[in-house]
Amino acid sequence: MKQKQLNTIMNKAQDICSQSGGRLTEKRKRILELLLVSNTPQSAYEVADAYNKSAETSMPPMSVYRILDFLESEQLVHKLSSANKYVACSHIACSHTHEIPQFLICGKCQNVKEIAIAKRIIEELDMQVEDAGYKLINSQLELQCLCDNCLVSAA
Repeated sequence: MKQKQLNTIMNKAQDICSQSGGRLTEKRKRILELLLVSNTPQSAYEVADAYNKSAETSMPPMSVYRILDFLESEQLVHKLSSANKYVACSHIACSHTHEIPQFLICGKCQNVKEIAIAKRIIEELDMQVEDAGYKLINSQLELQCLCDNCLVSAA
């Protein structure tokens, strides 16, 4: 990711936090940056290791978990439940309204692509779940796929 693009995203993240009354502290910024430049989803322990390698003072994983919870509440990062890992939102700097985020996860290289699906699709899914006698608790879909690069290398 280019520095200019990273600066734009970080400025927008700062605005998002300010509008909600939250603070994007230096530590929170650094954790978000680490996720933004990562090519794959990261666990809290992996984020803590990366942070500690580049920081003057170390941060325990529990502090990283709290920061990730904050960033998730601000919709700056997403938690992938299937892997218990985190990815930065790919739409932080966008100025348009977003649909519902869903995730394509490459089963070979672990690369993740965030896509959006229409709210009406989730509403239809929710109705079918209710018709089956269940209550939908989490509408996030994490689809196991193969990315184009891995498909080419497998051929």
